[in-house]
Amino acid sequence: IRESATLTRDVLEQHFNDLKGTLKKLLDERLISLLQEVDVIEQESIKPLDECQKLIEHGVSTAEDLLREGESAVHGDVGQQNEKLCSFTKKALHIQLDSLPEVPSLVDVPCLSAQLDDCLLTILKNQIFRHGTVASRPPVQLEEFVEKPGGILVRWCKVDDDFIPQDYRLQYRKSTASQFEDVYVGSETEFIVLHIDPNVDYQFRVCARGDGRQEWSPWSVPQIGCTTLVPHEWTTGLEGYSLSSRRNIALRNDSQSCGVLYSKAPTYFCGQTLTFRQVFSGIETVGQPDRRDSLGVCVEQQNGYDSLQRDKAVCISTNGAVFVNGKEMTNQLPAVTSGSTVTFDMEVVQLGLSSNEGGNFKLRVTISSNNREVVFDWVLDQCCVSLYFGCSFSYPGWKVLVF
Repeated sequence: IRESATLTRDVLEQHFNDLKGTLKKLLDERLISLLQEVDVIEQESIKPLDECQKLIEHGVSTAEDLLREGESAVHGDVGQQNEKLCSFTKKALHIQLDSLPEVPSLVDVPCLSAQLDDCLLTILKNQIFRHGTVASRPPVQLEEFVEKPGGILVRWCKVDDDFIPQDYRLQYRKSTASQFEDVYVGSETEFIVLHIDPNVDYQFRVCARGDGRQEWSPWSVPQIGCTTLVPHEWTTGLEGYSLSSRRNIALRNDSQSCGVLYSKAPTYFCGQTLTFRQVFSGIETVGQPDRRDSLGVCVEQQNGYDSLQRDKAVCISTNGAVFVNGKEMTNQLPAVTSGSTVTFDMEVVQLGLSSNEGGNFKLRVTISSNNREVVFDWVLDQCCVSLYFGCSFSYPGWKVLVF
């Protein structure tokens, strides 16, 4: 409580300090803009009046000079009087003493004033008093972490009944890192975070955005999750397949060589979910389908086969056919296309004697594809709780992610 309270105080102080600085900057900019308007109006309006004033002052000055010259002519000597009067008369005839420049009427002369609406303070006051809230609990919280090979399934839930979520935002970071990073934004309440290093702690947090709102809610309490399961990897070195840097994506290239691409190790354990996903490979469509194509699991690696449609293996073909120990089942799933997701779920059902005494074992297998599934029992002559996975494609263009 104390830690979150201290952090909340720091966030509030920083936010309102930023607001005060921004508000002062905006007010200063607005003041400068209005003062510039006053300057422009003053300069444009006063210019013709100044010119009119100069003409009037010039006329008055000329009339005063002429008046003084006339007085001098009248009071001067008799010998010079006629000459001065003649000069005065000529000047008087040329100067129009009865004309003045047009002076605008008073109502046409601008009179500047500042129009300031006091209601701005009321609006700001109301907005400021409603700005910001303090929440004792975030509206969403992390609920569950489920270990996955090289990943973690993170689930979260809404804890505020009055909150109507529109989107969720999940972030994570290594415990040694300083910054969180977005890993998911959407409407789902769970997400598998891949590329997780085994036996390394990661911190997760989630927030939500209310319906019709732009801002995100407060973050949930950060929680630590980790996985002890090594990531699924395809084996390297098989001609005909190119692998990603993390070796969890296999691309069937244009090599003429064919065969089954197996996992590096038997990393699929019963009780888990194994997922294959066809991903975009840079071409318009996936590769051409073939009846020998397969995605599935097997007890052991067996070289020399071009498909998993064999003994000690269960698989699905790209046309949706399901094979158990090389035999096609009557039930069929939708065809595998670009973007399709195929999942395998298995649980052990013991039959007869214990494994130490050489009895038979049965695995209950569920294969799902495009919202349809088939369930069947796979009988084995040995106990196998960890299995290899594999794939085989006859034509280039297929690209499959496993997790």
